[in-house]
Amino acid sequence: MVPKRLRSINDVDAASWDALLAADYPFLCHGFLRALEESGAVCAASGWEPAHRVVEQDGELLALMPLYRKSHSWGEYVFDWQWAEAWERAGQRYYPKYLSAAPFSPVQGPRLIARDPAAAGALLGGLDAELQAGEVSSLHLLFNLGSENDLLQEHGWLQRLGCQFHWYNRGYQCFDDFLAACNSRKRKNFRKERQAIRDQGIEFRWLTGEQSDEAVWRQFYPFYAATYYKRGQEPYLPPEFFILLNRYCQASVRLLFAMQGERPVAGALFLAGGDTLYGRYWGCLEEFDRLHFETCFYQGMERCIAEGLKRFDAGAQGEHKLVRGFEPVLTQSWHKLQPGLHGAVADFLLRERAGVKAYRQEAISYLPFRQATE
Repeated sequence: MVPKRLRSINDVDAASWDALLAADYPFLCHGFLRALEESGAVCAASGWEPAHRVVEQDGELLALMPLYRKSHSWGEYVFDWQWAEAWERAGQRYYPKYLSAAPFSPVQGPRLIARDPAAAGALLGGLDAELQAGEVSSLHLLFNLGSENDLLQEHGWLQRLGCQFHWYNRGYQCFDDFLAACNSRKRKNFRKERQAIRDQGIEFRWLTGEQSDEAVWRQFYPFYAATYYKRGQEPYLPPEFFILLNRYCQASVRLLFAMQGERPVAGALFLAGGDTLYGRYWGCLEEFDRLHFETCFYQGMERCIAEGLKRFDAGAQGEHKLVRGFEPVLTQSWHKLQPGLHGAVADFLLRERAGVKAYRQEAISYLPFRQATE
């Protein structure tokens, strides 16, 4: 079995790709990747050249891996800038590299999917050959759930740990049920933050994908873009991406506007898949007290409760999530690099993993939940 490189996600049948994926996970479905490519968000010019791999036999898709040939490390959320600098100081080229990930989306999910171990091994073996030939400096697979771990270890990949903060719906029937699980001081703080929003005359309007037309996405885009402009960056995603996303992944879309009267003052995009709500992009053109916490956290919690979803992944960053009931969760990525660099990275990751585990353990003590004695 010889892996096949795709120049575009459209080079593989959408139904076959999604059937093998076999998961209600929006970030690797054919439509999501198609929206990224057709909008121009991922392409050679943006430094995200599609290089997806599949293994086929007798017209049947046996294995797949979303893959990009990267000319930089932006938009990944697992930082390897120091590795790149060290390799280039040694007189070597770090870019291009191969990256398996959901672009611009630090969300856990499947990465290498195969019908049998032989097909998965063939796919990884093909990447090993390209690495050994010097076509790329390194191989990276980000935010996987773990089903690939044993095979990656067998092929000499290195595990890296990270920490995110996720909220879990413990069978709550309403937001007050969540508050009842928290200590009295935190309950008071949560209510104060939410009251500040009401005092500013702000209410919220949720829209599903079916309720969102092109005009709605044009209205949302300035909020998304503002978050990047405030940091002096260009937005990763063009307006067309969101229109295509809604076209191809309509059932997953949850769009939220914060309204002051009939005027939208902030917007946030969420995607739903399986038992999880994913908070993705938010922005506000003006400053409102506590609006970020309400829009990005509390509204998402309530949406999880309303839809019976078990988990809320609100994004990559933030200890500010911890004190609002988002629990520290270990994430993982996997890496294989050119000899010389590989050994140095292995030593670094050994120390880093211990530090990440200790950080997660300490973070647990800051959660707002009541102790058994309360």
